[in-house]
Amino acid sequence: MRAFFCSAFAFVSLILADVSSATEPYKVGDLFESFTTQDQHEKSYTLEPTVRTIVVSFTMGVGKDANRFFEKQPATFLADQQSIFLSNIYGMPSVGRFFALPKMKKYPHRILLADSEHFLDRYPKQEDMLTVFRLAPDSKITAIEFVDPEKNLPAVFPAPAK
Repeated sequence: MRAFFCSAFAFVSLILADVSSATEPYKVGDLFESFTTQDQHEKSYTLEPTVRTIVVSFTMGVGKDANRFFEKQPATFLADQQSIFLSNIYGMPSVGRFFALPKMKKYPHRILLADSEHFLDRYPKQEDMLTVFRLAPDSKITAIEFVDPEKNLPAVFPAPAK
C-alpha cells in the first residue's frame, strides 16, 4: 500500500511540475515553442524554423512606436532579417479593434496578432518596452532583451551590408 501511495505521489508531482513549468516565463536556454496565429490580414502563420529574432509588443503605445520604425523599412525587412513582429491585441475592446485592425492592414510589414488570453503568458516583459527573443537554429533562446522602441529598435537589427 505504501508503494502505491509513493507511486501516486510521484505521478502527481510530475504532472504538477509539468504544468508549472509550462507557465514559467521563458529564459535563455529554453526551447521557444512553435505557435500558430493570424496576421493583420487574417492569414494564418506558424512560426518558421528560420526565424532568429522575435519582437513582441505587449501594449498599443509600444506597438505604435515599433510600427513607426517598421513602416519606414522595405516591406520585406522583417523576413530579410529572419524576424517577426508579434503584437498583443488580446483584451482590446471591440471599438478599439474597429479602428486598429484596418489601420494595421495598411502597414507594409507583417504584424502577427497575439489574440488569446494565455498566448503571451511565458513571454517576459517590462513596462513600455519591446521584448526581443534571439533564437538559435534549433529554436533555443540565446538572448532575451528589453528594448525601448523609440530609441533602440534599429540596433536590434544588423546594419545592411554595403
